Amino acid sequence: MLKSEPPATVFDPALDEVADEILRLNPDGSKWAAVIRHTYDMIYNGQETGRYRWDQLMKTEKTHFGTLFEINAQREFRFEGGDATDYRIAGHQVDAKWSQSMGGWMLPPEVFGELALVATGNDETSRWSLGLVRVSEENRREGGNRDKKSQLNAAGRDAIRWLWRDAQLRPNVLLQLPRSTVDHIFSHRAGTQRTNRLFREAEGMIVHRNAVATVSRQLDHQKRVRYNGGARSALAPEGFVILSGMYHAYLAEALDVPIPAPDEYVSVRLVLSDDGVYIDGRRWRRANVEEPSRPAPRLPEPGLREQLSDDL
Repeated sequence: MLKSEPPATVFDPALDEVADEILRLNPDGSKWAAVIRHTYDMIYNGQETGRYRWDQLMKTEKTHFGTLFEINAQREFRFEGGDATDYRIAGHQVDAKWSQSMGGWMLPPEVFGELALVATGNDETSRWSLGLVRVSEENRREGGNRDKKSQLNAAGRDAIRWLWRDAQLRPNVLLQLPRSTVDHIFSHRAGTQRTNRLFREAEGMIVHRNAVATVSRQLDHQKRVRYNGGARSALAPEGFVILSGMYHAYLAEALDVPIPAPDEYVSVRLVLSDDGVYIDGRRWRRANVEEPSRPAPRLPEPGLREQLSDDL
């Protein structure tokens, strides 16, 4: 993830020290990205509700996102609690602020004069940003609403020191697929069939286990992926294998498809090939769209790694 250079602003040693500490704790931003991804998934609560989009949330839930973001960040980084602010980082008071829109952070009186950790994200575009700013009189709007909250003015927005700007958020596959396709996935009454449709439609795309839970709406949603009645068994006659990041990341790499993390999957439709990857004793490669399907090979059991070619 690319880090932004700090803007030319008023000298603020405390802001520099907080920024240095945040970067020390997580130089590449991956933990912050995971916090934001987890917060989206928590607020959707897909396993119980089947929701996967921001516009499906109620107004109170959208408001609650910022609180969950603050809590999840504190759990991840174990920041000390502040006196009137959320955290104390590198010995300085810091308040965490989330807004779904850039610049929309609401700043209460207790953060006036303090540092704010401002963050925003967009699940549809899979992007997030996080920065630091001093909530000074020069940086905030005069007046405010009935709660005496204010927002950053133009100078304040320009003064933000972005630690990460438009960084990559782990994608939500249900937002990457066309809406009509997702509606088709959800239209079946049975969770098992919805799961089969997901892996059929999302061929070659990363599918997080939360997407499986959202689609299946069942407590044992991971069972819907496996052999013995799960999606692997159901889709094998159509040529699909479902690779687990926990056990089959090496096969994804060899097949030249996105490599899933341990809590992710990627489905791939295969055809026999003279120069493909060895799976279940034969060579296979990813099928082209126009190629007819044939039954897929069986993936090696967890803990067993097949050789990928007869040259190994």
